[in-house]
Amino acid sequence: MNKTVHFSLAALFLGGAAQADTFQVVALGDSLTAGYGLPDDQGFVPQLQAWLDAAGADVEVVNAGVSGDTTAGGLARLDWSLSEETDAMIVALGGNDLLRGVPVASSRGNLEAILETVAVERDLPVLLIGLEAPANYGPDFQQDFNAMYSELSDGYATLLEPNFLGPLVAEVDMATARARYMQGDGIHPNSAGVGVIVEAFGPRVLDLIEAATP
Repeated sequence: MNKTVHFSLAALFLGGAAQADTFQVVALGDSLTAGYGLPDDQGFVPQLQAWLDAAGADVEVVNAGVSGDTTAGGLARLDWSLSEETDAMIVALGGNDLLRGVPVASSRGNLEAILETVAVERDLPVLLIGLEAPANYGPDFQQDFNAMYSELSDGYATLLEPNFLGPLVAEVDMATARARYMQGDGIHPNSAGVGVIVEAFGPRVLDLIEAATP
């Protein structure tokens, strides 16, 4: 993996001097981040941590996922999710807003407030991970919700993955993905599904870390 070498030299060492402190990424999210329904070592954060370890990255990923959390909940606990040691953040919220039919304007306002704090006031790089609304929410809601993440990413100059579950259907159809990669509730990925997501998003997290490197 060429990125491993580039990352190790550019991000973890300061001009060939002593190794820098471990880089800390906080993953702020809901049950998809928290690892709902999975063994402790099989959720998104532990599998991402293992992927980064295998890539040779000196990175700690902090699990700030709370099952059932909305964008409002993520905003409410943002201050204690961030610390002086935080070097970058993954923001993956909005799924529970979608399930509850929260107006897109409210979700957008909460995400804007999170990004304003993290990307502007703290000047930390952010990887924003979105979701896609299904058609049964109606065309207007679907269009507004799906556009929200890319528009916020453009406005706050974040990295973007438009759909947390997108990698699961990148190479197989929806029915196959559901049978192979999802838990019985049809909402949360199983361990294999999380592995597919991490394989897709791991390189983006390396990009996130590079974005924080002077």
